[in-house]
Amino acid sequence: MAGLFRKFWNPQKAKSSAQRRRMTWGGRSFERSLSSTGRFIQRQFWLWPLLAVLVLASIGFWVRRAIEQTMRDSLRSQLTTLLATETAMLKKWFEVQRKLAETMANDPEVRRAVYPLLGITDEADADQSAVLEAARKELDKSLAPELATAGLNGYFVADRQMQIVASSYPMLVGQQGIQPYESFLERVLNGASVVSVPFPSAVMMKDDSGELRTGVPTMYACAPIRDTNFRVVGALALQLRPEREFTEILQLGRIGESGETYAFNREGVMVSNSRFDEDLILLGILPDQPHVRSILNVMIRDPGGDMTAGYRPTRRRSEMSLTRMAASGVTGESGVDVDGYRDYRGVMVVGAWTWLPELDLGVATELDVAEAFRPLTILRRVFLALYVLLVASAISLLVFGLIVARLRRKAAKAAIEAQRLGQYTLEQKIGEGAMGVVYRARHALLRRPTAIKMLDVDKMNDTAIARFEREVQITCQLNHPSTVVIYDYGRTPEGVFYYAMEYLDGIDLQRLVDGYGPQPAGRVIHILRQVCGSLFEAHAQGLVHRDIKPANVMLNRRGGEPDVVKVLDFGLVKDVAAEHPSSGDGGLAGTPLYMSPEAIQSPMAVDARSDIYSVGAVGYFLLTGRPVFDVHDFSELARKHVQEMPEPPSKRVGKRFSEPLEYAILACLEKSPAKRPQTARDLANLLKKCPEASAWSLEDADAWWSRHERGESPSHDSASEASSVGPTPDAYSRTILSDGDQ
Repeated sequence: MAGLFRKFWNPQKAKSSAQRRRMTWGGRSFERSLSSTGRFIQRQFWLWPLLAVLVLASIGFWVRRAIEQTMRDSLRSQLTTLLATETAMLKKWFEVQRKLAETMANDPEVRRAVYPLLGITDEADADQSAVLEAARKELDKSLAPELATAGLNGYFVADRQMQIVASSYPMLVGQQGIQPYESFLERVLNGASVVSVPFPSAVMMKDDSGELRTGVPTMYACAPIRDTNFRVVGALALQLRPEREFTEILQLGRIGESGETYAFNREGVMVSNSRFDEDLILLGILPDQPHVRSILNVMIRDPGGDMTAGYRPTRRRSEMSLTRMAASGVTGESGVDVDGYRDYRGVMVVGAWTWLPELDLGVATELDVAEAFRPLTILRRVFLALYVLLVASAISLLVFGLIVARLRRKAAKAAIEAQRLGQYTLEQKIGEGAMGVVYRARHALLRRPTAIKMLDVDKMNDTAIARFEREVQITCQLNHPSTVVIYDYGRTPEGVFYYAMEYLDGIDLQRLVDGYGPQPAGRVIHILRQVCGSLFEAHAQGLVHRDIKPANVMLNRRGGEPDVVKVLDFGLVKDVAAEHPSSGDGGLAGTPLYMSPEAIQSPMAVDARSDIYSVGAVGYFLLTGRPVFDVHDFSELARKHVQEMPEPPSKRVGKRFSEPLEYAILACLEKSPAKRPQTARDLANLLKKCPEASAWSLEDADAWWSRHERGESPSHDSASEASSVGPTPDAYSRTILSDGDQ
């Protein structure tokens, strides 16, 4: 630690000194971290099951994520492959139907029979009705073999005005402007061959049970009819039954027990049959009627909840929004979703979909999430069972640990109540704070009065123990007569942490001023020079006290010498030689009334000159009886420390002090550390040169202690009986107990 000062006084050695500090700090830091971690785990043995839970949870989470990602990738691949296969088969089937329609539309016999129906005939004087009737019969005869071979149900022929001139359904003849037909006839009359999307039939026709009714799902393969000049003069439409080959192709594509592939139109209506028609009837999605099918009867809309699990929607199906898949598909998009979305039953599914603009329909393949991720669910349950067992073990050990800790606390309290602490006999409690207690005690053999500071067994934790140990270790490094002496440190078998220090039967500077008012300038100089001696030793070892204040300086009569100063409470000391301070060094530390500007603005940057500022503030308080800035609002106090110059002591109290003394005090209180005395010894030398330095003699001090040890009241009005010199619980709670304890 002294390397910091060697760097300051010997710049040429700074580089090698800094390197040594980095190396030693790294070794010490690693050793301390390893040691403290080992002690913590050893004390908190119940943490092992929790650590096991965390490790297993991390492994389980990683394994689950890896398996889930693998399953997602596999699902994505399966869904897209299946969808690609289905769409390829569907496109092939549509192409076959188009070719069939084109072949039949271009058949010479069909064209010869159709031309009279379209007004293309050489028999101008013939009976038109007879000609048309003969043409229809010839057309029926020409198409009959092809219709039977291809498994087609019927046909119709339309002219350029979309009027039906011939059909296997007589009621259609003469009809014009039938809306379902217009959508594909317009494209055919423009020269394209088209296979329509399934739609409800406009005429009475037999359903798959043989019953005649309208609204039966149907679709047409339609091709243009051309004249001898290759001009489109009409259209031939061949009727297909979508629930046969069209639906059968789609139902070939499925994964697992819950997978299905289906087609939908631009309105988000299913145009193929679902695998789950019976289930859809039970769910109320399909009406409970004979021979009802899902084709053209199911709107692919999200009900808002899983209907298979009992959820019942509160809105009509037409008012519901499309499922995520359908909403994307009807806009012409293709996609894959393996995260899950609700289908038309409200069941969470994974799926892939595509829109086929040339067919004017979408195709989707879906699989229930529960089935898709069933292996992952099993794995999750296994890990959950392991977690439960480990957590139960951790709780059991925690309860056991709490019982053991409670027994140890009882044993520790019993030891204290028995007035025994190792080799020390406790005599009287002389101080108590939020975290610790101080007793007057005597060593069993030495019979020397001692002050014992111990941690409260009810409030003991790792932070408190670490700070307690740090305070002892740092104070033990210091040997100056004005630094409190540590005799012993230990931990009893009952688990009580304590250290023994010299017993101080004096008075701290806060009580001194509160009870006896501002002190003579000579006495103030005498006190501050001793404080400087203690701090110079600490600073030389690279330590900054960070909490110099009146309550942390005791004035005593020791070994027959009056006005002996003892600097206390090294619990907030910062090691400035450490290039990477511990977390405890990084926050705001100290007492606001006596903190330097840099301690407020940048606590990490404080050095020995910050303590010099605090010494100046203590001297100001001793001379005037008032703090440098006497405000109670912290933000205002901080602002004044950072920005405002203090009022000179002579002006503050209306009493003249020598110019060198006032200069020394105000120099300590400079805002810039560079303008202050650079070391505690520099400040001590400034104070030594003050005219008042010899004004307080040994006889004056003896007289004061003799007078006030007898309990004589001070002359000013603020005196009280409690002002007499001697150790009181209040004094020790303010001085021996650190800020973290109060």
